[in-house]
Amino acid sequence: MQFKNLILAASAAVTASALPAANTTSTTGESTFGVIAIHSTSAVQYAAFAAAKSSLFAGLAHPNATCARPAEQSATFYINDGALFLYDESATPQEIFVDASGMGQGVIGYTTGAQSAPGERKGWAIDANDHLQFGGKDLIACPNSIDGAWSIWADAGYANPGYNSDCVGIAARVEKTSNPNGCVYTQ
Repeated sequence: MQFKNLILAASAAVTASALPAANTTSTTGESTFGVIAIHSTSAVQYAAFAAAKSSLFAGLAHPNATCARPAEQSATFYINDGALFLYDESATPQEIFVDASGMGQGVIGYTTGAQSAPGERKGWAIDANDHLQFGGKDLIACPNSIDGAWSIWADAGYANPGYNSDCVGIAARVEKTSNPNGCVYTQ
C-alpha cells in the first residue's frame, strides 16, 4: 500500500514539473487572463472575448487591436481592486465600465487613460467556478451585426438589453495566461 502511494506521489511531482510556469502578472501584480463565452447549444459557445470600438465582444474576428503579437487579437484582462482592465505593458490603462442604469441597461465599455466613465468601474470578480462576473452576476451575450460577433452586457435585469433580441445568459469562463499579449484596443 505504501509503495503505491510513493508511486502516486512521484507521478504527481513529475506532472507538476511539466506544467507551465506561474501565471504572468500585470504591471499592478494581478494575474492576467482571457475569457471565453459558455452557453451550450448557442453560436456563442466557446467564443473568445475581444475588445473593439470601446466595447466587448465574443467571437469578433477582426478587432483591429494594436498588439505585441499582431496575429493574436483576443482580449487579455486583469482585475485590480474590483476593477477590470485590458492588459498592455504601456502606462496608459484601458479600464472597463458598466452602465447598469435604465439608460445603459448593462452596457459594458472601456475608457483609455484618464477618461471619465459613464458608469461603474468596480464590481468585477472571478467566482469559485472561474467565471468572470459583475456585481455577482453572470454576463449576457447578444447577436451583433459586426462580423457575426456577440456584444457582451452585464446583467442589469434586462433579458435583451439595448433593444437587442435573442440574447443569452453566458458564463464568462476565465482562462489564465502565462504569456499575455499586450494590446491597445480601438476606441
